[in-house]
Amino acid sequence: MLKVRLAVAAALITACTAVHAQTYPTRAIRFIIPQSAGSATDTVARMIGQRLADKFSQPVIHENRAGAGGVIGAELTVKAPPDGYTMLIISATHSVNPSLRKSMPYDSVADFAPITLATAQPYVMLAHPSLPAKNVKELVALARAHPGQVNYASSGAGTLGHLGFEQLNTMAKVKMVHVPYKGIVPAMTDIVGGHVTLLYSTVVSGLPQVNAGKLRALAVSSGKRAQVAPNVPTVAESGFPGYDVRGWYGIVAPAKTPAAIINRLNTEIVAILRSPAASERLAADGSEAVGSTPEEFGAHIKSEMMKWGQVVKAAGITAD
Repeated sequence: MLKVRLAVAAALITACTAVHAQTYPTRAIRFIIPQSAGSATDTVARMIGQRLADKFSQPVIHENRAGAGGVIGAELTVKAPPDGYTMLIISATHSVNPSLRKSMPYDSVADFAPITLATAQPYVMLAHPSLPAKNVKELVALARAHPGQVNYASSGAGTLGHLGFEQLNTMAKVKMVHVPYKGIVPAMTDIVGGHVTLLYSTVVSGLPQVNAGKLRALAVSSGKRAQVAPNVPTVAESGFPGYDVRGWYGIVAPAKTPAAIINRLNTEIVAILRSPAASERLAADGSEAVGSTPEEFGAHIKSEMMKWGQVVKAAGITAD
């Protein structure tokens, strides 16, 4: 008898959740952006949020909560009610933070409900013309011949621009020296000025410097060539198969948000991402619209955590 009652109760809960999902949303949705206004994260989030507001005929309130590498915004999301009215945009940093930081105020997997992987974007490896290497093979040969003398810049410790070179260090068994900056702008300024020799940047930021003859493009970091730079080879095809470093953005909600609502959000956001207007908008910034199932995105987060955890450990990198 108890089993029957439990089954009936479960059926009623499922039915109520389904009805709620059909009427959802009935009020404004809070979209937390863990970076400052005007950042790349902010741009992607607002593009999705504005179109989602049109679709739902409900406001989507964009809330910038920058700081601590995205931890502040993520912690706010974890503490929000799991009712479908709070979302968070995350980046690859979300998968790196647990390895970089001694303690975290949340579990990067268990405390979030994945909605969809939104975008993926490659980086371009830039070299100052003074560096006597015109491709990755020549770069590795140079680094082997002169250990500790080839340097590379990044926008900060633990960023993908840093980890991407450290992964190459490991795969190629070389030691290029990291020069961290506080942001990509000063790093770009110094490589153009010849104060550092290598830098990973977004394709959109890097190609103008290449086209102007100020820098040289050695490779792109993604597993396949970038659509906006088809003539630039990948690191993988330059002798390091399996090398694949891409930035990404995705959408999550607090854990225990009803599955029916997660699926509804997934359906609508994926449709937005795959629309010609959104795809073209993202491509202009060097990003590829993705769109995935919640399950696929959850697996992606775990895979990225394992991958970057190994790189961080091998290189001894910390958030400090």
